[in-house]
Amino acid sequence: MTRREWLGALAAALPAQEPAANAEVKFHRKPKPKPAGAVTEDWMAFLGPRHNATSTETKLSRKLPAPLLWELQKGTGYSSPAIKGDRLLYQHRVGNRELVECLHPEHGARWWQFAYNTTYEDRYGYNNGPRCSPVIDGGKVYTLGAQWQLHCLDLQSGKVIWKRDLAADYKARQDFFGVASTPLIEGKLLIAQVGAVGGPCVVGLDKESGKEVWQAGKEWGPSYASPIPATVHSKRRVFVFAGGESDPPTGGLLCIDPASGKVDFTVPWRSRSYESVNASCPVIFDNKVFISASYRTGGALIEINPDFTHKVAFTTRDFGLHFNTPIHKDGYLYGFDGRNEPDASLACLDTKTGQIAWRATPEWDETIGTGSQQQQRRLGTFRGTLLAADGQYLCLGELGHLLWLDLSPKGHKELARTWLFAARESWALPVLSQGLLYVSQNTRDIMNGSGPRLRCYDLRA
Repeated sequence: MTRREWLGALAAALPAQEPAANAEVKFHRKPKPKPAGAVTEDWMAFLGPRHNATSTETKLSRKLPAPLLWELQKGTGYSSPAIKGDRLLYQHRVGNRELVECLHPEHGARWWQFAYNTTYEDRYGYNNGPRCSPVIDGGKVYTLGAQWQLHCLDLQSGKVIWKRDLAADYKARQDFFGVASTPLIEGKLLIAQVGAVGGPCVVGLDKESGKEVWQAGKEWGPSYASPIPATVHSKRRVFVFAGGESDPPTGGLLCIDPASGKVDFTVPWRSRSYESVNASCPVIFDNKVFISASYRTGGALIEINPDFTHKVAFTTRDFGLHFNTPIHKDGYLYGFDGRNEPDASLACLDTKTGQIAWRATPEWDETIGTGSQQQQRRLGTFRGTLLAADGQYLCLGELGHLLWLDLSPKGHKELARTWLFAARESWALPVLSQGLLYVSQNTRDIMNGSGPRLRCYDLRA
């Protein structure tokens, strides 16, 4: 071990009393105080506290553009942050190392940084960074890299508590675009989708030690969708929408009892196209689960009986979500249907009938370029993502637009809109915590040339 490595290990072992100045962060301003009576919460897991892209936060400003508080110059990756108290966890890649950053959520100062080597390369030319998001539980944070490197770290110090190489342990496959299913903490378990040939499809590990507790499923490879927990008929279950690279292409939904790993039922559901994956997370409500996929697949609603048998209530070719997870409210699902930028649309699905209540294509004129190179272009949300908060919806468009929307079974209304950055691949769901919004810019801004950033905006009213 070199002296530099030794000093780094020593620093990681000693909890920081105050976060250090961060050369990669550009600080702009302090956030406003929280409004009196505002409801706020931590965001410790992918898709938020309830695993369904909804927030209970209140007294949020509808005025856009919102003040930019700070921005982290980041490397490659598609992760969203996780936040607990004064700790923000974020994964990205710089050079040949994947980094786990622990930052202060209000100003970006660094508590600690953990790094490990990676050789991952995206075979289709997308970026080579991590896809999964950190998960915080108690005093620990769990991360999964693009090559199946699973780490359990101490939240205060960044010290490694345990680690596993799931590719070596389970012969887990790389899949088309790297590892992208964020693990789930459920009770005493960390549940991960590994999709090994011949099984297991899913594993339950002891979250304190990393040791295997159970295996579930044998058929399907790993998808981009993350395991989602829910209480169904007063019993706890975990739903995994599996199915990645396989020939012939296979995949579908598993309903798993987390206490034992027993699979209650499976529902085959995947595109017939070889080069596709299941990427939209299951949505569970009223003892039902909705799943959806792109590439001419569509959606299906499965009703679960008290004995955990099931039936398919309906299928639809009109609501095929590529990678965004729809939001359920009062018997309707809202999400972006469509595989590509030009054919994507915002739609509302009536879950009682399986019919589309309405469909819209939010579009507007935008000026692109600088100086004599300026031109008018018709842009829109394309394959956007939705976050329900404060009675309405935040929408991040695929090219970096942020909107406040009012959505109902009767239609949609734009309340406010701004262009945060002119960058493609804005695919990571924004994170809302303590009245602050965190947005990942994953590619270069074509207007000003700025590289990828994690940006923090003040939404406190």
